[in-house]
Formats: sequence, C-alpha cells, structure tokens
Amino acid sequence: MATDGLIPSARELARQILIHGPVSRAELGRTLGLSAASLSRLTKTLADAGFVVEADGPPDRSLGRPVRPLDVRLDLGIVVGAKLTGDAVTVVATDLRAHVLRQIERDLDDRSPGAVARVLRDVIEEISAGDRVLAVGIGLGGLIDAGGVVRRAAFLDWTDVPLRDLLGLGDDTRLVIENDVIALTRGVHWFGVARGLRDLAVVTIGMGVGYGLVLDDRVVVRPDSGVGLAGHLPLDPGGWKCEEGHVGCASAMLTIPGIVGEASHRLERDVEYAELLELAAGGDPVATAVVLASGSALGRMLALVANLTAVGDVVIAGDGVALYAAAQDHVAGALRADRRPLAGPVRIIADAAGFDEWARGAAASAIQSLVLGG
Repeated sequence: MATDGLIPSARELARQILIHGPVSRAELGRTLGLSAASLSRLTKTLADAGFVVEADGPPDRSLGRPVRPLDVRLDLGIVVGAKLTGDAVTVVATDLRAHVLRQIERDLDDRSPGAVARVLRDVIEEISAGDRVLAVGIGLGGLIDAGGVVRRAAFLDWTDVPLRDLLGLGDDTRLVIENDVIALTRGVHWFGVARGLRDLAVVTIGMGVGYGLVLDDRVVVRPDSGVGLAGHLPLDPGGWKCEEGHVGCASAMLTIPGIVGEASHRLERDVEYAELLELAAGGDPVATAVVLASGSALGRMLALVANLTAVGDVVIAGDGVALYAAAQDHVAGALRADRRPLAGPVRIIADAAGFDEWARGAAASAIQSLVLGG
C-alpha cells in the first residue's frame, strides 16, 4: 500500500485528505497546525508514494503560487468488507473512501468455522473481479484478539476460532478482523452519517445491543471491546425479563428477540418485529404499550451513554433502529428526564442502513489500517 513506511505526520495528512478531500493546502495547514514548508514536504512524500494527487477544482491562491486542492488516488485498488451474522454474510467491494462498488450476499447453511471460511474465501475472490485487493476487513459480533482469533462469537456459536489462519489469504493480503460494532463505528465516523464529528457514540439495537465511542477524533478500543458489556445494562425496573433473568435490561427491552418475545406473550400469538411496529402505529393497545416501553428504555440508554461520556451526538443503528421512529417522542422524553438541566442537548442521528453498512464498516476498518498502520 502507498502509505506503508511513512512517518506518523504523513499518515495523519493522508487521513485528512482521505476523509475531507478534495481539500486545499491552506485548510490542511490550519487543521494540522503545519507550516507551509512542512506541509509541502509531507505532501511531496505522499505524492511520491502515489497516494495523493492534485484534484480538479478552483486553485488555492492563499500560499502564493496557485495550486490545486489535494485528493487521494481512488484507482489504487479495492477494499473488501464483510459482515458475518449467524446465518448470512454480506460482502462489499469499495474504493478507498468506502464507496460501495459491488455487493454480494450469501446464506450460511453451515456455521462451522471451516465452512464459513470457505464461503468467505469464495465470495472475496468473486467480488474482487480481478481488481487489486488492497485490504480485507471482516466484522462479526464477538470478541476478537489481535491475532485474528475469535475468542467468542455467540451468534455463530464459536469459541477460540483462528479465523485468520482458516481464511489463509496469505501474507500479502492485509486482513483486519474486528468486532462488528467497532467496525461500524469506524465507518460512520470516517465515511458515514457522523463524518466530520470528533466526539460521538454509536448505539446499535437489533439482534443484540452494541456500543461504540469516538473521543477526540479516534475510535476507543479496549481489550473488552466485543464482550457485549452494554447488553445487560438495567434500564427499566418495571420491564420484562431477558433470557438470563434480568428485569428490564438492555437485552430485554431493546433487542428484537426481547421485544418480539414480550409482544407475542401479551398478544398470545407469534408476531414479527415489523408487524409489531405496524400494529403500534395503527393504535393496537398491546403493541403500543410494548413499543413505547422499549422506546423509553432506549431514551434512558442514550442518556446513560451521553451522561457518562459527555458526547453531544449519538448515532442509533442496527436492524432494530425502526424502534426510534416508532417511539420517537418517548425516546426523547426519557432522554430529557435523565439529563441535568444545565447539560447540553443530545443530537440523535438515526442510521437506517442495512447489513451493507456494517460490511462497509468492515471495509472502513481495513482502510484505517492501510492509512494509519496497525
């Protein structure tokens, strides 16, 4: 990759150009606190490496001789991102800005590690379509160590699976295997709905509950990221129980199985998530009670996140995100109730994208590894 071996300041310049380009040299100098001489030297380093080019657009005249804005080369190759669930894999091919070029979905009829690795290898080869693959990113729900070993992935029923070794992509292929919520957080921060924000949180609801954090323009990653620590936060002492017996926890109140299970019990028949939301929108009292209780729990979850991290922007994502639209007033009311009067407002950003966005997040993890190293 073109940024391999570059000093940290050059990598940071590459990062700024990648996220914000085309961008003028004057703006880059202000953002990074670089003198004109230092900026010129680092820009030449990136240009010599083949990573940066002058873009079309009005010339920048602030530094003397008119020069065009800087941008990254998007013809260097593709990045592949994959999102694994318990029953399917979504794979995308993107450029270096995580723009999706192609997408493939495959069912997983066999969850065994070897079978899943074979599906991944086949789809990566298929989606590359002969293009140069700069890096591969894989996101899945669970705890993954630095060596690419999946320590635990409940949805796949995996424990201590050496996924990197099973894939066997070779030493020449940069491979990043990461918790899917962390990968999604990287994607929305650099290329998605939160692009340009320096501090934010990401809360995902759906088959599980996840949480990601960006502080001072960097995604926070710790050894316990991927353990699922947000899954059983207590949110409603009058709520229903999760499968582990906790009353009113996040897993009970905010996951699709938890919400649907409670609604089905009250309605005395099986109901799907989309149907439940439709029933609530139509005024069904039982469905409405369940949806609004979950909406209030979501508001308390968002308040808890904002209160403990002091961020002002929270992205809600995941396959259960439609709950927010269905109970928006209750979400906002519970959020306000749990905030101090002097605290600033919390902006909620709903991201209704599907698993393609999670796969794009995995690609973003691989792109960050390319640009920043690691």
